[in-house]
Amino acid sequence: MLSQETLQEKNWMNLLYIWIKKMSLFILKAENSEDMERISEELSEKKFKTVETQDNYILMKRRRYGNVLIHVVCLIIALMFLSVAIFFNVIYFTYSFLWASPNVLITTETEGDDGEELQFNTMDEVMMKATAII
Repeated sequence: MLSQETLQEKNWMNLLYIWIKKMSLFILKAENSEDMERISEELSEKKFKTVETQDNYILMKRRRYGNVLIHVVCLIIALMFLSVAIFFNVIYFTYSFLWASPNVLITTETEGDDGEELQFNTMDEVMMKATAII
């Protein structure tokens, strides 16, 4: 029989797997734990927040709220002409907040749980996604 701690780890891994499949995930390669810490500090300076930390990985996320100019234009149109623009503004904010916010996994592992090689991204790709307008 599995211990309570093992079941909890399995549940967390399943939850993490489902969450990763729904969100955009960038994977950065680190050589060791010091390299992981250096990369996470660099991303923290760019407004990324640490979501979860373990021995072999650090999961970080940067919340995006959408472009302020798009929000202002939608609100002005809604106040002057069409109240439906507020609905589009809410949809745009929800998309930016939930699905366009980049997630970064900094890991020392080179293979996934199923044994296949991980595809690593570059820091430039992460920053391009983090600062994209739409």
